[in-house]
Amino acid sequence: MPVQDLHAPTLETVWIPATDAHPMAYRLTLRNDGTAPFRDFRLCFSGPCQVDATATAEGGRIGRRLSTFTELLPPDGLDLAPGASWTVTIHGLSWPFRHWTDGARGAYLLFPDGSTRRVATTPTRRMGDNAAPKRGVDPYPVPTNPPAPVSIIPWPNHVALTRLGPAPAGLTPLAEDAAAKGATEAFRRLAEALFAVEGIVRPAEEGGRPVYFHVSEDLAAEAHELVFTPDSVSIRACGQAGFFYGLVTLGQIWRGAHHFPHAYGFPTEGRIADAPAMGWRGLHLDVARRFYGAAEIRRLLAILAWNKLNRFHWHLCDDEAWRVEIDAYPALTEIGAWRGEGLAIPPLLGSGAERSGGYYSKAAIRDIVRQARDFGIEIVPEIDIPGHCHALQMAIPELRDPQERGSYHSVQGFADNCLNPAREATYRVVETILAELIALFPFRTIHIGADEVPLGAWSGSPEALEKLSEIAGKDAAEAHANRLNVITNTHGADAIEGSGAAALQAVFLKRVQAFLAAQGCVTGGWQEAAHGNVIDKDKAYLCGWRDVAASAALAGEGYTMVVCPGQAYYLDMAHTADWDEPGASWAGASTPEMTYAFDPVAGWSAAQKAKLLGVQACIWSEPMLDRAVFDRLVFPRLSAVAETGWTCPEHKSWARFKACAGLMPVLYAAP
Repeated sequence: MPVQDLHAPTLETVWIPATDAHPMAYRLTLRNDGTAPFRDFRLCFSGPCQVDATATAEGGRIGRRLSTFTELLPPDGLDLAPGASWTVTIHGLSWPFRHWTDGARGAYLLFPDGSTRRVATTPTRRMGDNAAPKRGVDPYPVPTNPPAPVSIIPWPNHVALTRLGPAPAGLTPLAEDAAAKGATEAFRRLAEALFAVEGIVRPAEEGGRPVYFHVSEDLAAEAHELVFTPDSVSIRACGQAGFFYGLVTLGQIWRGAHHFPHAYGFPTEGRIADAPAMGWRGLHLDVARRFYGAAEIRRLLAILAWNKLNRFHWHLCDDEAWRVEIDAYPALTEIGAWRGEGLAIPPLLGSGAERSGGYYSKAAIRDIVRQARDFGIEIVPEIDIPGHCHALQMAIPELRDPQERGSYHSVQGFADNCLNPAREATYRVVETILAELIALFPFRTIHIGADEVPLGAWSGSPEALEKLSEIAGKDAAEAHANRLNVITNTHGADAIEGSGAAALQAVFLKRVQAFLAAQGCVTGGWQEAAHGNVIDKDKAYLCGWRDVAASAALAGEGYTMVVCPGQAYYLDMAHTADWDEPGASWAGASTPEMTYAFDPVAGWSAAQKAKLLGVQACIWSEPMLDRAVFDRLVFPRLSAVAETGWTCPEHKSWARFKACAGLMPVLYAAP
């Protein structure tokens, strides 16, 4: 048997910023590190970068292209001998690179017989000097004399401790009523999930400090009070949520005193009284761009609980993938959950030629929902419609108007990716999907996206133009038809406001919300769902992602708001503008300290604050191919948002937070 050449070819890439002398460019060099030549091949690569439809290539030609996937063809007759290189320079990208994660992250060679060969990729360099790419969480060492005597995140709103001692061997909850027993069991599972070998919960014969529980009906649902004596701790709360959060506070205090006895102590006299400042303290996770297995989701939920976050906004589909099992439409997961060469959805965002992806079965979702509720977390599923539906359309092609002509493009580079609001089949499919989701998620709050519909959406659909003529007049329909081939190149919340696309989306949203309301559900949407002012404000809430002022304006119009501005609470944004930092940059950069200090209601009036539901961090997964990059981008900024949602502003302190941030768990690296 001949020995296979195991040396993968290598792709090295360089970003060339624009200057007065030349426009921006992207240079890719493929090197044959093997022992045999390559011929009759095509180079396929993907990453967050997008090659524009009008781009040109020097040294080769551009073949297939979809969003973040690009195929490059070498000059005719090129044989790439061992040790030889082929360089191609692309002129014309959808946006300039800012960070090393912006470039190609995955690549392969494609041959005429359909076979492929993996290409090793190196991090994209910027022309000139380059620092080493950063991955993983920066260390947050515990100082010898921290600003606070105990380690707690989020910080409580009343701390009166008069005496400290060393950490006991562990905690021994002694629960009698059902609520305390439920909280104790949930906390035991939480501690084991995050810190399995530490023994936070242990029996009295192993030296555990007794923890007693007292029901106090006068306290709010998540409020709790801890009273410390030299021999025990008592927790007062009105039910399971308050008892659970009291135990989380105790667990954090114990870990600080246990791991850093020179810096932190365990109270033996005093009192802590606490309750959250905001009712909605959330995290959004995009699992369409990157798939996270059920085990990863469960650990992430445990981390949310340790941070006293109580909402998990689960972004289950997008253009790039569909991730939830729907019995009525098995093609959604058979087709929409997978990417790879030769599949309906090509490799994207750094995935390779091999079939990759996944989805959540209904059984897995039910288990995750149960765990979340035990941890005090309600899950809000998101099915992003009517835009961001490329994967859905690949699985169910009949959703398109068969007479549609022309093309519009989303900011992510997908053509014709919006569900058609003029087609009755659209509502039949959407309502069937939503009915199955409602049965899975008992919180009965369903997020329907409604973001980033392109300005030219449905401008080539006779069915949609006829509907637009009915609702807005013939002139409006004719004007919208002239928006064919419009490409939306910016993340603009108001890009379609007042347009034909907005009017058609309003028709869609009104009908979908009416369906959800009839099922007893609250409708969530991104802030673009306000276009047309058609949703019932009493049965909906909006996620304000643009900036604080935009969220305040919507609150002033009567919308209930969850504030999650991109410039501070989008955890995929890089920490700084430096090239060696990973992440995205379209909303700017935000260090952990900047995220911590950010005021989500700066300038809001009292009336606007009355419409505030809470705050939410958002994880969009485009730059997070490396799990070490995930950790760097998310932590400790997640805890910073958690403290803003829980702690009154006058009790916040970056120095105190930073001193114990290193004790908080992260998703992948050891805490």
